[in-house]
This record gives sequence, C-alpha cells and structure tokens, in this order.
Amino acid sequence: MGTPQFAVPALEQLVLDGCDVAAVYTQPDKEAGRGRMPLAPPVKRAALALGLRVEQPVSLKQADAVQQLADFRPDVIVVAAYGKILPSGVLSLPPHGVLNIHPSLLPRFRGASPVASAILAGNQFTGVSVMLLDEGMDTGPVLARAQVSISLLDTAGSMTDKLARVGANLLLDVIPRWLKGELVAQAQDESQATLTRKFEKEDGEIDWSLPAKEISLRVRAFTPWPGTYTRWQGKQVKITRAVPLPAATAVKPGQVVSLGEGKLGIGTGDGILGVLQVQLEGKREMTAAAFLNGQRDFLGAVLPS
Repeated sequence: MGTPQFAVPALEQLVLDGCDVAAVYTQPDKEAGRGRMPLAPPVKRAALALGLRVEQPVSLKQADAVQQLADFRPDVIVVAAYGKILPSGVLSLPPHGVLNIHPSLLPRFRGASPVASAILAGNQFTGVSVMLLDEGMDTGPVLARAQVSISLLDTAGSMTDKLARVGANLLLDVIPRWLKGELVAQAQDESQATLTRKFEKEDGEIDWSLPAKEISLRVRAFTPWPGTYTRWQGKQVKITRAVPLPAATAVKPGQVVSLGEGKLGIGTGDGILGVLQVQLEGKREMTAAAFLNGQRDFLGAVLPS
C-alpha cells in the first residue's frame, strides 16, 4: 500500500527479492494539468510495469473493500506513504501485522511532514523506521531503524529519495526476520515523541525579519513543496537555492543587494540570504546571475515580509 514515488523503491525491491505481492493498493487517479486528465500515482505506474494487480479503493472503511482485501489472504501488509488511515478491520487482517516504512527516527517526527521537519529543525541526520502500524499516528512499536545524514545541500526532495532507498533495503532485512520471530517490536518512548503537520502553500512565504540561517533551512525544507517565495512587482519570486551569509554592512530585512560578480543577497533579521537560484512567476528556474541580467531593477528593491 503506497502512493507517491517514496513507495516505489520498496515495491520494486519486494518483487526483485521474490516476494509474492498479491496486490498493490494505491490512491485513486487524480485529475491534473490544463486538460484535467486522470494521472495515475507513481506506485500504480510502477505496479503495472511489474505486471501486478492494482486496487484503488476510495475508502477501506466499507465492508466490501475489507472483504476484498481479506480475499487476498495477506501474510503481511506493507505500507509506505499510502495516504489513508487504515481501520482496525484492516490492521487485524494479516497474521504478521501491517508494517509501515516511516521516513524518520521514531518517535521523532511522527505525522505528515517528517523529512521537511527534520531539515527545518536543522538536524544533521534523520532516518527510516520500519514499524508495526496501530490505530495511532505513527505510534506503533518499531522493528528497526536506519540513520541517514543530512548534508547542507539536501532538500526535502533529495532526502526523501535517499530515505526511500534506505527504507526499501531496511524492509527487506526486516520481513524475513520478523516472519521467523527473530525480531522483537520495541515500544516507542512517548517522552521523546514529536508530531509534524502538513505544510500549506502559505508556509512558504518568506518573512524577511527571520534570521538568514532559518530562511535557508526553509528553502531546503520546502523544496519541492510548498516552495519558498516572496513577491516583487505583483509577481511571485520563488527562491530555490540559498545560503546564509554574515552581513558586512547594515542591510534592512527584505532589501535586495548585489554581492558582486552577479551574486545576489537579500537582507534578513540576522545576516544576508545569499540567493543562488530563483524562479520568477511564469518563467523557468535560473541562476541568480541570469535573473539579474534580465531584471536589473530587482537590485535595491525592498521585499515585503
């Protein structure tokens, strides 16, 4: 059971390892693009390419949907970012439980945005946990964890890709040992638990009174979603790569300054945000130098907070 690209490596590894995948459950297709054409989730596309049966129920709360799942007689159910809460009737179906791949070192960063939240917190590492699902929000006992470092260049997108691969390998190690009774599920330490929330588009708007270091963390944490952006001349300017710099001279928050040789800086509450790549609304992403070549009057502007 999975929906986005994060779940694809685990599915592919299960098949490559010779596991009998009875069915793949994923979210229904969603309309996308100007033509509002149905777009299949990444997991569906991967499953069909592997010749697997795909099910896309709107809900797993109806008795007929649960019965259909029971008819597959699963020994174990694997979940990776499925996007639906599983009812107790589903959790109790497989004799070896429902295993979930969660992209954090539980109990830290439970919930909807664990990868972005780890970067936003300035953590130097995060990881993956394989856990037994219960009816709580990522509260079930943990079977295994794997730690992964976060580099200064990592975004939520790049870290999610890394964690997907690590999680797939960890899962393949866990499943045979779990089925043989060689692993003991460890209860999470509730005193160490933190809960993340789903980020909205509004979270990406930059408050220039914040320190440059915090804004740069947001740029990384909110790539690809919801993005970090500001407004200039009635248009959105998205900042896609940036680094925090000390301020040699006084620059007020939101003030755009030249750092020489086509380099661009923006004043913050503490330090300067060195902007490396930007995307003006309606245009492609480009380097700050290329952007300034076409938008000379951007220099000297004071951006809103």
